[in-house]
Amino acid sequence: MSELLKGGEFAVVGDGFDAADTRRRVKAILIGSAGNLVEWYDVYVFAAFQLYFAQNFFASVDKGQQQLFASIVFALGFIARPFGSVVFGWLADKYGRRGSLTISVLLMCFGSLIIALTPSSLDIGLWSPALLTFARLLQGLSQGGEYGSSSTYLSEMSHPNRRGFYSGVWYMTLIGGQLLALVTLLVLQHFFLTIDEIKAWGWRIPFFIGAGLAIIAFTMRRDMHETDHFKDAQKMVKERAPFRELIKHWKALLLVIGVTVGGTSAFYTYTTYMQKFLKQSVGLTDAQTTWVTAGSLLFAVLIQPIYGAISDRIGRKPLLLFFGVMGTAFTYTLLSTLQTTKDPFTAFLLVCAAWAIVSGYTSITAVIKTELFPTSVRAMGVGIPYAITAAVFGGTVDGIAQSFKLAGWEQGFYWYATACIFVSLLVYLWLPDTKKHSRMEQHV
Repeated sequence: MSELLKGGEFAVVGDGFDAADTRRRVKAILIGSAGNLVEWYDVYVFAAFQLYFAQNFFASVDKGQQQLFASIVFALGFIARPFGSVVFGWLADKYGRRGSLTISVLLMCFGSLIIALTPSSLDIGLWSPALLTFARLLQGLSQGGEYGSSSTYLSEMSHPNRRGFYSGVWYMTLIGGQLLALVTLLVLQHFFLTIDEIKAWGWRIPFFIGAGLAIIAFTMRRDMHETDHFKDAQKMVKERAPFRELIKHWKALLLVIGVTVGGTSAFYTYTTYMQKFLKQSVGLTDAQTTWVTAGSLLFAVLIQPIYGAISDRIGRKPLLLFFGVMGTAFTYTLLSTLQTTKDPFTAFLLVCAAWAIVSGYTSITAVIKTELFPTSVRAMGVGIPYAITAAVFGGTVDGIAQSFKLAGWEQGFYWYATACIFVSLLVYLWLPDTKKHSRMEQHV
């Protein structure tokens, strides 16, 4: 395989593949992605089981307020994300991707373990929600470091002509984290515990599982290969100041924010909030809610690499435009129709239709952002603006939706979600296609 370097752009002449090199890349990507799955499982367990554990931490208020307060705690974890992106992104850009990823997953273990062990507010009063909040902040720090470092690692380890495909594979594990959380809920609901038992103590089980899985991921990540991109960047610049270098790329930082606004709001609408929406607004039973959510997430998992592979053929921008146009046109219709249906299968089809649109963003979000930055600041460049945007427009989705519902105007949230996508559409219209103008091979 011959390569052509020209300025900040990279092109591949020919499409030769070395079998040993391919195996090395795939193994590294799978190990990194497995850790990513564990990280997102730990986060999504909070969202999936919130309907069951909120009463334990906020026993003194009514059910609606319990869910609202739990949603606020969930959102607080997003506030910690930018700080995690700064710390772990700096570690990744200065000392290597592997070390950053290893430490971040260990921090997630501690957060999950604290939640699993915290007594209810009936036993220890205000200490209960305080410990829940502290644990969620630890999770936020961990996740803030995970996104930038893991997406950077994935992109740098992927074959240049397959980065879109592997971006989709990476996002399979991200969505798969919530799917695994829901499968855990389904297994507990149908084979082991009653709903009352889950509410009383069974909700602790998935957090213990998450802590154990994080230890396994920590062990796997210790043996990961460092990327050649990082090694090359180290050779070119011995004394580096990543933060000073990062400021030079302020336009790319703003682009990450603009690209992310609509995508992150849509993603959390159809993941963390969708389970509550199906239960509280659509009126499905607990079992129906879990099955519809799990089935639609499975559909989303399967189409991620397909969309990613399409971007390797036609470029990233067409998929972003597809998401922006279709999301702006149909988000209100999909959510309002979903609210009025009482049939689980119809609900499933509607959520799958939403995922067919949102995947135009999710499948390639990792590679789009990494292609905007040189190696020396890539982890921070991806992680910090994403974390800030996800905190403002992603982590608040549950709270905003619940607030509209409590105010008696649930449709207001549908318009809000549409507006977020429209803002990103304006950015997509003039965003250069990052596949054609990639900075992946530019190290400093």
